[in-house]
Amino acid sequence: MAYRDHTKVVHIGSIAIGGGNPIAIQSMTNTRTDDVKATVAQIHRLEEAGCEIIRCTVPTIACARAIREIKKQIRIPLVADIHFDYKMAIAAIENGADKIRINPGNIGGKDRIRAVVDCAKERDVPIRVGVNSGSLEKDLVEKYGGVTPEGLVESALDKVGMVEDCGYDNIVISIKSSDVLTCVKAHELLAKKTRYPLHVGITEAGTVYGGNIKSAIGLGIILYEGIGDTIRVSLSGDPVEEIRSAKQILRDLKLRQGGVEVTSCPTCGRTRIDLIGLADQVEKMVQKYPYNIKVAVMGCAVNGPGEAREADIGIAGGDGEGLLIKKGQIVKKVPEDQLLSVLRDELDHWQN
Repeated sequence: MAYRDHTKVVHIGSIAIGGGNPIAIQSMTNTRTDDVKATVAQIHRLEEAGCEIIRCTVPTIACARAIREIKKQIRIPLVADIHFDYKMAIAAIENGADKIRINPGNIGGKDRIRAVVDCAKERDVPIRVGVNSGSLEKDLVEKYGGVTPEGLVESALDKVGMVEDCGYDNIVISIKSSDVLTCVKAHELLAKKTRYPLHVGITEAGTVYGGNIKSAIGLGIILYEGIGDTIRVSLSGDPVEEIRSAKQILRDLKLRQGGVEVTSCPTCGRTRIDLIGLADQVEKMVQKYPYNIKVAVMGCAVNGPGEAREADIGIAGGDGEGLLIKKGQIVKKVPEDQLLSVLRDELDHWQN
């Protein structure tokens, strides 16, 4: 049985995580939170892409107050990201944040931690206790001879204890590293020591190219082991790319259904069409369709039907003429420049 099936259920606004609930996809805005118009516009794009929980930074009281206005215009739960200033955590909760993310170790003494926890408790707002490799305490670095999985886990459980000591257990744990194997091992250790739901990600993963690879490897291993209740793919790029990547990771691990899966051949000397461009267009086009089907994009009519046999629908092109394929069978021939529009028409009228 997966660890995630036994984690505590935590409600973040309208979304329930833990206890075997579907793994929720998160992202974070990169706008100024106090720029309500820009922040709402970005969240709407993320909602459309499939984001289910959004996090916004709250470094100032103006940002905390903006949460109230932002929430009026969005549909998904909002998490307030807090660094150092406990007053911002309280202000964010008072302005309607559905969850706060803090590191109890860097917001001050016990009185400040209790003030935040009491405010969260009053409104039943979950607290995400976040620890990452960059914030690991010096004494734990010295104890373990560097930043290690064991040190990260000890730090996280220590911070969880600070919240528990205030009489609160509405908690989500986040424990991240930019090193894939460190992150994997830390989650394996932590999952055996707690039943709080885990937010999983590879922090500071990198660019859309490099970050996707690191995230796919790290998240793939962690999720396959049955660990993780909500995820974020952290990329230096458009946050929408984080959602697309997270959805793909979950689909490929069979942890989520729905959405069109696109397969395409890697091209070879037989390819006589702009297959790379066509495949990119198809991948973007299918994002709006909810079907749980597979679409194949093939570069030639020689192997296209055979390679597309496992797909529900496929297109193949070559030498000016294209093919529409269903379940490995050629349905009709079409002009090559109409392949995309023919596929779109098929999807618009798709019936299983």
